[in-house]
Amino acid sequence: MDLLHTVILTVHVIATLSIIGVVLLQHGKGADMGAAFGSGASGSLFGATGSSNFLSHLTAVLAVVFFLTSLGLSYIATSAPRTSGSVMDSVPAQTAPAVPAQRPELPDSKAKDIPK
Repeated sequence: MDLLHTVILTVHVIATLSIIGVVLLQHGKGADMGAAFGSGASGSLFGATGSSNFLSHLTAVLAVVFFLTSLGLSYIATSAPRTSGSVMDSVPAQTAPAVPAQRPELPDSKAKDIPK
């Protein structure tokens, strides 16, 4: 179960970082207006409108992968075997000493040597 958890968690992190990257690559709503005035956005890698379709589909696929791995991780977390009892049950019991320790006698104080 630990191997499955590690694999799903790795896919989850990769999907998360990929979603962040793909969303940052997409054009905003105002990018089309800038392309009309010659800012160079129309000469992108996928053409003037090709990137929006590809990147939106890729974002949808990555979102589905993200949600599925989230559900898988939550299922693994809730189906793990639980131990009954408290944390203190695993601590070994300590026994108190039978005879309490005697306090050592304090040496004679110097207060009686002080003149009044």
